[in-house]
Amino acid sequence: MLVKSARHSVAFGENYVSDSLQLDAIYPLGYIWSMEKTKIVIVGGVAGGMSVAARLRRLDQNAEIIVLEQGEHVSFANCGLPYYVGGEIVDEAQLLVQTPQSLRESLNLDVRTHHQVISFDAAAKTVRVSVAGQESELSYDHLVLAPGAVAARPPIPGLDHPLVHTLRDVKDAATLKSMVVSGAKHAVVLGAGFIGLEAAEGLKAQGLNVTLIEMAPHVLPPLEQEMAWLVSQELLELGIDVREGIAATKIEDQNGVAQVSLSDQDVLSADLVVLSVGTRPATAPFAACGLACDEQGAIITDEQGRTNLANVWALGDAVASVDAVTGVSRSVQLAGPANRSGRLVADAIGNTPCARQIPKLFGTAILRVGSLTAAMTGANRASLERAGMEYTTLHLHPLHHAGYFPGASQVHLLVHIEPETGKILGAQGVGGAGVDKRIDVLATAMRAGLTAPDLIDIDLAYSPLYGSAKDPVTMVGFLADNVLTGQTKLWYPTGLDWARKQCLILDVRTPDEFASGHVLEAVNIPHVELRESLAKVVALAAGRPIAVMCQSGVRSYIAHRILASAGLDSQTLSGGMLTLRAYLGANADDAITKSR
Repeated sequence: MLVKSARHSVAFGENYVSDSLQLDAIYPLGYIWSMEKTKIVIVGGVAGGMSVAARLRRLDQNAEIIVLEQGEHVSFANCGLPYYVGGEIVDEAQLLVQTPQSLRESLNLDVRTHHQVISFDAAAKTVRVSVAGQESELSYDHLVLAPGAVAARPPIPGLDHPLVHTLRDVKDAATLKSMVVSGAKHAVVLGAGFIGLEAAEGLKAQGLNVTLIEMAPHVLPPLEQEMAWLVSQELLELGIDVREGIAATKIEDQNGVAQVSLSDQDVLSADLVVLSVGTRPATAPFAACGLACDEQGAIITDEQGRTNLANVWALGDAVASVDAVTGVSRSVQLAGPANRSGRLVADAIGNTPCARQIPKLFGTAILRVGSLTAAMTGANRASLERAGMEYTTLHLHPLHHAGYFPGASQVHLLVHIEPETGKILGAQGVGGAGVDKRIDVLATAMRAGLTAPDLIDIDLAYSPLYGSAKDPVTMVGFLADNVLTGQTKLWYPTGLDWARKQCLILDVRTPDEFASGHVLEAVNIPHVELRESLAKVVALAAGRPIAVMCQSGVRSYIAHRILASAGLDSQTLSGGMLTLRAYLGANADDAITKSR
């Protein structure tokens, strides 16, 4: 541990400073390492637990650091599990990042697998450990809780059927892979979140018939409806049977085959069922020890990982994080934040001069679905509305690099901003190449406190192979600036009924585009003919507002400026027909017709 001293020599991490002037410049308080041995017990490994353990060792070469992991593996790539099941990762050993032996050799860590912590006594500074049914006590100076999360088990009769499995650790992945190799043909995946989607795609790649069940209205519930539709269509292209808005009601056995009954009265036969309907913090043994937890069981900590109990710290999936946008406490179960917070908690335990607060989280996440990438950061509509926050939504469909260079594909972007200030509240992207880059830039802008119009000024790298002179992120800034300054007014797919009943719907695409599919009541006047057709538009509108639309929102914005300059009440459909079709989803044919 670090303590004040008059001496001017310090060993810190991988650097050695011997000059007093250098030391005072870096650590003005004159910190050095105490020779007193500190005992730190860490409950749980993987991302959070191993991150804090490794950082603590780099900070203090004398500390006794013990990691207690109840499973078989203390450091494994849990994000890679679905890809092992799907065959992209061939060797199970590739999933093992570190072993107890390698951690002892490289970092002098005492890692003990198959050690389950069943309780602790904060006053006595002891933990009670169960190993192969035998219990013992272990003392500590600091206790770090990183128990992670466990699979949620909804009240569905039959979840204990031998063909039902989760996908949370290497053993789970090995079991599923073994079932695939042994000839499983029909799989049912319960839950279409991140792991559920990845598992479904992996099993389909292995040749199984896969049915994906999601109780929410659409797959990948954190995505907005119009973005999730793109994902569900890609799943259908992969040959996966997608059932949205449907729940499993029971699982029964019939001659060794699982019969999964659904809320729509259908029954599916499966020789493999993956349960992936969410998780819950693995904190049940610790809440009974006086540890403060929220209603979901997540551990409550301060900005540096301290719990309500002295010398007890917590981090990772089991901790309640504060949402950076809404301020609401929620569990963010992502590897990046767990690893980063491990470093910061270790700094706080060591009382290092560089100790920083654990930041509030945006929950930036990404996954692949077939040929698509889906990514998100910040808040979605549901969380903004629960928090009572006002927002304006922007839809864009730019190309990921210059259109004249071969291979350009669309990046479908959705960005929520604060109506008055332009503060970026959340962003989502779905598409081929380039989605990851744009969401990462937007997440960085949010962390830096940039507004959406500030995106115009970000100096992004440009080459026809990688982007456009007006990058999709720049286009977000342009559109936001237009909306905030009143240069454009938006209407949304949610207002389609209003537009059909109370507006002149003006479709400014080409006649061929219009004929391929248009809103029933729409009138077609291409935007290039609009200036010469203003009198016709005035007559058709007959005093009504004009709801303009095109394919993606670009031409309708041009048309809107023409109409607004003529003094007409005009609004442009956010994201155009692309967004409208995606929002309507399976109901699109009820509102959109073809002329040919």
